[in-house]
Amino acid sequence: MSLHTSAHATAGLPRLIAGSLVRYGLILALVAVFAAFSLITPTFLTLANLQSILVNNFTLLAIVSIAMTFAVASGGIDLSVGTAMDFASFAFVSLVLGGQPVAIAALAGLAAGALVGAFNALLISGIGVSPFLATLGTLFIGRSIQQLLTNGGNPVYLPPNGVPEAFRFLGHGTIGGFPVPLAVAIVIIAAAAVIFARTRFGRIVLSIGIQPGVVRYSGIAAPAYIAAIFVLVGLIAAVAGLILTATVTVYIPSSGNAFLLNAIGATFIGTTLSPLGRPNVAGTVLGVLLLSIVANGLLLTDLNFYWQQVGTGTLIFAVLALSFINRKAAGRA
Repeated sequence: MSLHTSAHATAGLPRLIAGSLVRYGLILALVAVFAAFSLITPTFLTLANLQSILVNNFTLLAIVSIAMTFAVASGGIDLSVGTAMDFASFAFVSLVLGGQPVAIAALAGLAAGALVGAFNALLISGIGVSPFLATLGTLFIGRSIQQLLTNGGNPVYLPPNGVPEAFRFLGHGTIGGFPVPLAVAIVIIAAAAVIFARTRFGRIVLSIGIQPGVVRYSGIAAPAYIAAIFVLVGLIAAVAGLILTATVTVYIPSSGNAFLLNAIGATFIGTTLSPLGRPNVAGTVLGVLLLSIVANGLLLTDLNFYWQQVGTGTLIFAVLALSFINRKAAGRA
């Protein structure tokens, strides 16, 4: 090997390392966190705890994060995914309490979530409000409506002996030993992956997020696609609302907002898996898994709840900051 060739190879090494960190940093972080909690807490690696991570930590956050991925992929964001969850939950519980069949109540819940998305679509595509401001407004309006509907925020309980079997099945049932909520989450993840990878709709969504001007000049009705995206986001979030309600058999006003920040975090963590830094389903799922493992592991360490939040926020910042630094290094190398 000549001196020139050796020097060229050596010069290319930093770029290779930086590129690898950008491309696989999320996976490395996931492995590191998993290994750390395996050593710190003896109960972390038990089968019961791993199942708990998937069912209790991963499932609902994964569904909400997939909804958020659609919004962010289109170049926007949806701060009202929790509101869609809550409206779906309220409609679901109210109709079940009123004696309606679970299937009818579930359809009403899905319609309520889609209605939240349609309201956002009207503001964004119809009036021209930015997604951030539109969905922030929907968040505030939705919170106030829930307070009004529940006399100041009182939970709506289902009687323990009056919960229909189909209702219990959605929250606690199994299919061949596989939890129904987790199965629903996997179906939504798979459907989202197919939409982005195999359909014209998915390609246009990504194009709107990357080059909205090019999409507009190509003759594609971008506002119609953006409207459809936000209705879809509300519909997916509504599924999470139904599962949450069926799991705890109670509607608690504004409980869906507890998933908002982690869904945003998981979606943006997932962008580190993309060479272009774009939202993607695989990255979002890994981001959700990372946050789920951290939440579970910190809980097992008996840390104060607020320190758990500090740990989660620090992790999100570290992963995103490392990715940003490495992207800049890779660009200069």
